[in-house]
Amino acid sequence: MSSSEKTYEFHAKEDFLEKLEELVESGIDKKNLSTLTPFHVHEVEHILETKPSALRFFTLVGALSGFFLSFVFIIFTVLDWPLITGGKPLISIPAFIIVSFECTILFGGIVSMIGFLHLSRLPDIKKIVNPRECGNQFIIIQEQVGGDK
Repeated sequence: MSSSEKTYEFHAKEDFLEKLEELVESGIDKKNLSTLTPFHVHEVEHILETKPSALRFFTLVGALSGFFLSFVFIIFTVLDWPLITGGKPLISIPAFIIVSFECTILFGGIVSMIGFLHLSRLPDIKKIVNPRECGNQFIIIQEQVGGDK
């Protein structure tokens, strides 16, 4: 199977979106279309129906692990070095909520950053700068596979 590319270049966002809709309506597979834009264009996501990122699962796992690990750490610390004051219980959940919330945010943020680097396949110096950088143009790249020419 041979593959080649067909490129469409536009200076106006409206012309770019019209051509992209035309290509999708003509039956071209959305997986064979890619776009390069000078800024984020939300309409492209709706036209190509992109799926949500998996980064949210990294954030969820990090936040939950931060919450539970902070509770485990606090309870271990309280039981290992008890401070008995005025008959108050050693394990007092309301007092631990603030620290657990902070650890939830901290771990969620750290694991999100690690997940972002993993999903982006960074740091890969060769892919940081796109060799097809196009300045202020809106570009549609249609990959043609086999007999789709």
